[in-house]
Amino acid sequence: MARFDVPPTKSSLFAVKDQLAIAREGFELLEQKREILIMELMRLVEEVKLLERDLDRRVGTAYGALKQMLVRVGREAARDASEGITFDYSAREKQGKLMGIPLPTIEVSIPRLELKYSFMSTSGACDATTVEFFELLKLLARMAEIRTMVWRLAKEVRKTQRRVNALERIVIPEVVQTKRFIEGVLEEREREVFFVQKILKAKLLGDRV
Repeated sequence: MARFDVPPTKSSLFAVKDQLAIAREGFELLEQKREILIMELMRLVEEVKLLERDLDRRVGTAYGALKQMLVRVGREAARDASEGITFDYSAREKQGKLMGIPLPTIEVSIPRLELKYSFMSTSGACDATTVEFFELLKLLARMAEIRTMVWRLAKEVRKTQRRVNALERIVIPEVVQTKRFIEGVLEEREREVFFVQKILKAKLLGDRV
């Protein structure tokens, strides 16, 4: 709202005061929303850090199990045992909400663990390797979900921050300026009316004398 966009009348003053109250209330609500979003974002970032730590450990144990398996059964036997084995998994967008804000994320469905190779040509090291890599896959799926939420929350925080800045630095100051302008004009008019009335009153008294 520009300073001179409204006529300096009492009705305009009431309307501007209402706009100012709404703008200030909106600013407070957006500030609360921003703080809650930031808190949730920080919580998820901490979860990502923990997941990264767990992933590092799981990668170490999974590839350690793989190396041990290759030593025990050999590369050719491991290749033969794994040939043709597939596991189906799916990824879908899951609709979530935070403070009424749509917060879609990714949900990865991990298949049930099944040992699909012959027991005759393998050893327990193959089983341990399969289990380890399934656990690694679960962590990767969770990481994908959390990282998606972090990215979308960060985007929402930036959008909310822009709105907060617009209200704080543009909308509210302009409405306050308009309010002061109207009040100044009305006060000046009241002073002029009072001055004119005073002159007329003095003139009437003078005429009577």
